[in-house]
Formats: sequence, C-alpha cells, structure tokens
Amino acid sequence: MCGSAGNEFDFRGSGLKEVGISLAQSCAAYLRALVRALCAGLLVSLVAHAQSSASASALTPAEIIARSKPSVVLVGTFNPLATPRFSFRGTGFAVADGTRIVTNAHVLPEPGSEQASQLAVQVKQASGAWELRKVLDLSLERAHDLAVLEIGAPALRPLPLKTELPEEGTEVLFIGFPIGGALGFSHVSHRGMVSAVTPVALPAPSSTTLNARNVSQLRAGSFNILQLDATAYPGNSGGPVLDARSGEVLGVINMVLIKNTKESVLAQPSGISYAIPIENVARILQR
Repeated sequence: MCGSAGNEFDFRGSGLKEVGISLAQSCAAYLRALVRALCAGLLVSLVAHAQSSASASALTPAEIIARSKPSVVLVGTFNPLATPRFSFRGTGFAVADGTRIVTNAHVLPEPGSEQASQLAVQVKQASGAWELRKVLDLSLERAHDLAVLEIGAPALRPLPLKTELPEEGTEVLFIGFPIGGALGFSHVSHRGMVSAVTPVALPAPSSTTLNARNVSQLRAGSFNILQLDATAYPGNSGGPVLDARSGEVLGVINMVLIKNTKESVLAQPSGISYAIPIENVARILQR
C-alpha cells in the first residue's frame, strides 16, 4: 500500500514537472515571438524615422536656387574707356572661403588680346545693384578648361562642393546668364538630370579642327565629363551644376552639343550639355 502510494506520488510529481516544463517552454516561445515583434516594429519605426529625416533634410529646388544665386557672378573684363565698360564673357561661382571664383578657362580672354582691360566679376547685391570686383590673381588648368579667380574681401557665400561623381539619373539644377546681356544680366535657372558620366570626346582627327585647347586635352589624356539632358546657352559657361536635393555643386557647365552651326544653338537646341566634374576644381583648390 505504501509502495503504491509512493508510486502514485512519484507519478503525480513527474506529471507536474512535465506540465511546468511545457508551460515554461510556451512562455519562452511567447517571449521570443514578442521580442521579434517588438524588434520588427522598432525597425519599421526607425526606417520610417530615417526616411522622414531624409525627406526633411532635402531642399526644394526653389530653396536651392534662392540660396545659390548670391554666389553666382558675372565674369568678364573691365575697361573704363570702353562702351560698355564691362564686357560679359561667362558665369562663375564662389567657392572655398568665398574670395575665389570658379569659371571655365575658355571664358577668359586670350593673353594679350585685351591689353587695356582687366579681368573682373560683378556680384549682385541684396539691393539688386551689381558691384564690380576686380580679379587680383588667377589659376588656370586648361587641360580641364578650368580657372579659379581671386577677388579678395569681402567674401561671398561659397557654394558647397560634392566631389564624388554623381550617379546617372541624379536630378540637377544649373544657374547662369544665358544669352549674355540679352536678358538683362538676370540669374536664370535650368533643371535636368545627369544622363551619362562619360570620357570627354576627343577632337576629330583633322588638323583643321585642332586648336590649343584640344591639343592640351590630347596630351593630358581623357577624363570623365557629365552629360546633362538640359540645354545650356552661350553665357552659361562656367556656371555651377547643383544637386537638386542638397544644393551641392556637382560640376561646372562647359559646353553644349551643337547640331549644325554655333548660331543654331538658339533656334535648334540639342538638349544636351556637358559639365566638368567638381572633383577637378577641388584638386586646384588644394594646391
């Protein structure tokens, strides 16, 4: 009898133990599922927060244009005896500490061609008036058709540079003075995208098409250039190409694809322009 009772007691004790183990396993499984659900919810929340933050940090094109225009200047020559005294040649923009202006080398006159004139830029003031600033010094890199002009104080607001090559499909803005003074020297903005990042095209294999700039490029070798699906016009050369979300400078407007003659660029625009990647400017600034 005692043995039976003892066996029955042992059986019941074992059953309670099994029930306890089963209950513990169920609780553990529940807790694991709960933790997974909480982690998944937290991850979704973090992703949503990151996307919201990224969206909040992105600027609108209108904001980028408004911030950038005061840094974009007229580039030309000044002759107090000429009419007009300021001769417009292209666009430029402030970089580094705000006392240096980037433009294209081909925007500048050939050495000795305008002996009575001095390189100068014009900066638009908050009042709307243009202020003449004479160029104090310059650095040229003809292989990439770039020039950096020193204008001294007071400094302009420099545009931020993004030295990584943009991906194809990146939306861009560019600002300049197309058609020169025909539009009254007003900042004009264009929008497009980077349609390709490609090596610069070499000049045609004919001696009649070669000039000093082409020969310099041949000797330096090819380099990447940004192809844009937007039309730049005469006067845009040297202007900044801006990331349409961050406002950072991606390149410098350099040339436009011409279908027939130079005169046809207005009547028959090709819709294709090219820009020098800003990484080449960054190297000049580091010298």
